[in-house]
Amino acid sequence: MGRSALLIINPDKPEAAKAAAEVRAVASKFGTILDEIPASNAPPPRAAARADLLVVFGGDGTLLGQARRMSSLGVPMLGVNLGRLGFLAEFDTESLIAQASSIFGDAQLPIREFGSIRVELFTAHGDRPSFTGMAINEALVTAGPPYRLITISLAIDQCAGPTIHGDGIIVSTPLGSTAYNLSAGGPICAPEVDAFVITPLAAQSLAFRPVVIGGGSNIELRLDKVNTDESGPGTSLVLDGQTHVPVSAGDRVRIRKDSPMLRFVRNPATDYWARLLAKLNWAAAPKLARES
Repeated sequence: MGRSALLIINPDKPEAAKAAAEVRAVASKFGTILDEIPASNAPPPRAAARADLLVVFGGDGTLLGQARRMSSLGVPMLGVNLGRLGFLAEFDTESLIAQASSIFGDAQLPIREFGSIRVELFTAHGDRPSFTGMAINEALVTAGPPYRLITISLAIDQCAGPTIHGDGIIVSTPLGSTAYNLSAGGPICAPEVDAFVITPLAAQSLAFRPVVIGGGSNIELRLDKVNTDESGPGTSLVLDGQTHVPVSAGDRVRIRKDSPMLRFVRNPATDYWARLLAKLNWAAAPKLARES
């Protein structure tokens, strides 16, 4: 019989449609292709609930967006990288075609499960969230225009922590630790670890270092001083770089682990540590000039 697969294609990448056609021709020999749909923010189509596998053609950003879109279904997702990095989207067209018999046939899929985070925004005196969202990589509070220093008070499990004076703060999942968190100087956290990584952005302190805390912790950020801008949003709460919500002074952001487990198909031809070496140049030696 094989698996029923739904192909999700990033319409902004012309090469995605070509890659999907190549995969479809091979996958149809081993399973069933239910349909092809564009990557979007629309509610999941009925075909997605009937699928055994969702194949996303794009890049890491496309896969993140569609994982958020399809999270309630619990259907495994496979990312085909047509972007620059391809850290989360583990397959390319060639590797997927080479493994088509096992991926679209009846062999057991190599699945890796990841947790997401629930993010709630409260106004200064509100006891119900004015916004609730989900993040897979990270929740970020960023200073925004006019790019002056902002102030954020951090609390963990209702215990007061430090006050951050700087450009903002990142609260990352282990999966997202190799994304914005890494660029901001935060540590790499293996994706199987049950944890949060908290990384300040340009903190006005030599002593404010990133920290790793337990994944069962509840984090609260109180926005004491923010930027406002008549021509733009000013300081914002940003989820996975895709959802942007303006915030005001006195607002509170609560972050905790969410219940949906995201299921991604792992590429057996590679592994996490190999991707760190190949994609992110982990511990790469300096390039030395040739000796004469």
